[in-house]
Parts: sequence; C-alpha cells; structure tokens
Amino acid sequence: MSLHRHSVPDWETNPAPEAPIAPESLKEAGLSLGFICEMLLRTIYTRGTMIGRDLAQFLCLPFKVIREPLKFLKDEKCLQVDGGDLVGEVSYKFSLTDLGRKRAQEAMELCAYVGPAPVPLEDYVEQCYRQTVTGLQCFPEVLRAPFSHLVLKDDMFNNIGPAIISGRSVFIYGPPGNGKTAMARAIGDFMNTAGGSIYLPYAFVADANIITVYDPSLHVIDDTPSEYGDETDATVRKLLTTGAMDQRWVRIRRPVIVTGGELTLEMLDLRYNSEANFYQAPIHFKANGGVFLIDDFGRQIVSPKELLNRWILPLEDRHDFLTVASGKKFQVPFEQLIIFSTNLDPKDLVDDAFLRRIRHKVGINAPHRDVYEKIFAANCKRLGMNYDVSAVDYLYERYYTRGRSPRASDCRDLLEIVQSICRYRRQPVHLTRDLIVEASASFIAEFQ
Repeated sequence: MSLHRHSVPDWETNPAPEAPIAPESLKEAGLSLGFICEMLLRTIYTRGTMIGRDLAQFLCLPFKVIREPLKFLKDEKCLQVDGGDLVGEVSYKFSLTDLGRKRAQEAMELCAYVGPAPVPLEDYVEQCYRQTVTGLQCFPEVLRAPFSHLVLKDDMFNNIGPAIISGRSVFIYGPPGNGKTAMARAIGDFMNTAGGSIYLPYAFVADANIITVYDPSLHVIDDTPSEYGDETDATVRKLLTTGAMDQRWVRIRRPVIVTGGELTLEMLDLRYNSEANFYQAPIHFKANGGVFLIDDFGRQIVSPKELLNRWILPLEDRHDFLTVASGKKFQVPFEQLIIFSTNLDPKDLVDDAFLRRIRHKVGINAPHRDVYEKIFAANCKRLGMNYDVSAVDYLYERYYTRGRSPRASDCRDLLEIVQSICRYRRQPVHLTRDLIVEASASFIAEFQ
C-alpha cells in the first residue's frame, strides 16, 4: 500500500487536526459482519449479560452499527434477549445461548482481544498524515513559552526552531545534567500548543491482525473541551448522535516518549501475545504525531551501529514496516520527531554517513557562570527560598574551578537537599553558604 501525505493546516487558524467522525454503518466502520459478531461473542462471554447500550459503549461503536450483528447472532441462536424496557433495542439484555458460548470459545481461541473495536489500518494511516509533525509553523516568539522554564542561550534556542519545523531527526549531545531531556519535553509541549492534540486509536486491524496502539502509561488524554463537547458525559448522546466523534479514537496530547539504556531491537518490533493472538505496537510506533527521545544513546545493550541501521529507512522515507507472526509485512507511517540524546562524543558512536542523515545537531555544553546563576536563582524561586550569591561563590571556589564541570541539574539537586535539611531540622526553608557547604559535601564530594 502506498502512503500519501496530506497538507497540514496552519496552526494559527486551525491548530487541531480534524477528529474522526463516528461511522454510520459497518461499511463506514471498515469492519465486516463476521468480525463484529466475534467481538460481540467474546465481549459477552468474558463480561456476562449486557444491555445493548453498554455493548455499544464497550466496543466504542454507535448502536446502529452493532444492531445488524446482534440481530444476526440472535437469528443464528447464539444470543438470546433476556428482557428490556420501553427505550427499545438499546435496552435489551443480551446473553449467550449454549451454542453462542461454544462459538465464543472458538472465537477466543482464534483471538482473545476484548475491548474497543479496532479501526482499519487505512484509517489510521489517513489520520497520521492529518496530524503530522512536519510543517508546523514555528516562530521564536511562540517557541519561547514552552521553553520559559529553561535557561538557554540565543544561539542554542535558535537552533531548535528549524529542527521542529523540519520534523526530521535531531542529535542532542553534551555532558550529562544540562537539560537534554527537558529540552525534548519542551519540544513536545510546543507541538501540543502549535499542532493541537491528536487522535490515536485504541487498536487497528491489518489483514485480520489486531494491533493495540493506545497505551495509558505513555499517552496523556487531552480532556480540554473540544468542538464535540464533554467526551465523558451522556453515553447515549455519544453513541446515538450523528456526526459525533468516533469513540474508537482517543484524543491525546502529542506524545513525548522517552527510552534509554533499556532500548533493544526487539522493542522496535510488534509484540505478539501468543496466548491471546493479538499484537501490541512497538514503542516508537506509539510516538507517531509527537516526539520519540532515545536518551543515553550509546549506552544500550545493542550496539549504536545496529540501532542506527534500524532507523535508516524510517528516517529517510518517513515510513516503517511492521511484521506479523506469519511473516507478512505492512507499511505504516513514521511521523514523529526522533531525538537522539547522548553525553558521549557523537564521533565515537556513529560514522559520518549516518550523521549526515541526522539533519540537526544541537550541542548542549556546561553552562557558563551567568547562565548557571540564572538557573540557580530560578530553582530558589521554585522552592520558595532566598537566593544567596555566596552559595554560588562557594560552589565555584570549591568545585567548579577545581576540575568539576558545572551542571544545570546541580542547582536543582543541591537546593532540594538544602530544603530537606531545613525541614529535618524544623527550620524555615532558606539558603545560606553553610547550608550549601553541607549539601554539596554529601552530593558532590563523592565524585571527586
């Protein structure tokens, strides 16, 4: 299948991608009668007797879409109606017959997935290119807001904007503790401001294989009001109203997914549940529409060369391939800003050929004293304590002029130790030279 990009609307006039609209029929849902019948059988088998409205809510489909499959299963003697009220079919209580229980068990053996109905792969591809990371408008005055909590020099700040606009790969390098991860998260915050929230399916189906995508441990639901109103109220309104949002999709903030030394090549492939016979999307796939940060690059178990070779095609062509257990491959979008972050020398990790494929390189060095003082003062304000320049003087006299490179993270770590000391002694939280001497003795001295 060939993938085609769609133009991205100007965020200034239309910041949020268009939401998928609820299907009016099985055909619009992109699912077959047999597929939905098996999902209904599995759902009632695992959850017991359910009323029609609850079945529709659980499958995240309008009742009008599951009405025909329910009637088919009833006609086939797989379902029976145990009662209802004057509201109509949506209030009917459906339970399995003996034949239905047998069919449900057979369906569970083929695939044990129970949950929201998946969307077709084609619909997922289409939506990915509606909410691409490439082409976002980015100007310095707009970019500064999500970076306001970071102290960056202008030249470094101005390197970030073009990288965001390109949507291409970024290599951030420099000594540890100077904000590489914080910068990646700030880029993600900007994308949410400039590009709007995006829509992610609970799962999609490709060639009869179900692949789950939404991951509550990685994706943050955007619960701000939308043109579709409060998405948590009135189940009947959501599932019966024409033109409502397709509930098989979740509105989320653009993801910022961080992985570090634990990353392996296996994590970049589909994860197959052999007992349940469905798949979970790989970790980088879940970052589509947002940021995928490989932190501590070069410290993974897998060699940098092997890991980078895995990225060559996606970085160049903006698509990737997923392979199911049968060996069949299918093409999927690779629409994310991928950031490699390392405190090692890039020349020791990769060759020039690969560095050329990484469009943007941003070096983050140890902060100069004026920058360090601003970071230190900002952390004092955050913790509600006074700023004492003599504390900074001590750190430079004792450590930073004697071989230890200053780190932006030292400010946070040392001041939080001071805060803990004050609380332990039942003193008001405050800063003095003596307290920073005590805090640094336990925090920094061990590295000397």
